[in-house]
Amino acid sequence: IYGDGSQTRSFCYVDDLIDGFLRFSAKPKDCTGPINLGNPAEIPVRQLADIVIRMTGSRSRIVHLPAAIDDPQQRRPDISRANELLKWQPRVPLEIGLERTIVYFDALLAGRKVAEAV
Repeated sequence: IYGDGSQTRSFCYVDDLIDGFLRFSAKPKDCTGPINLGNPAEIPVRQLADIVIRMTGSRSRIVHLPAAIDDPQQRRPDISRANELLKWQPRVPLEIGLERTIVYFDALLAGRKVAEAV
């Protein structure tokens, strides 16, 4: 982890993003300007690392490295336009998305067909 891990990030599950892209592609051409897709729910990087270690049963230990000078303390998208214009918001909670991702990579590493695992 770069820094002390207190910096926050927001994570959006891929299925939610695809839904947002599809909704955007179906909008009329007069729908202009930026529309942010993402998840406004923030989590400290250290807390996310702890959750992943717990969910995977890993014995990994967290190593802290110096923070980058230009690394923001907070990253949180404003999805108000996506909600207003696309009637979109993320639906998959963080831990559910992490569980699906872990299952996917477990299957991939085990050499199984991923579609069977998810």
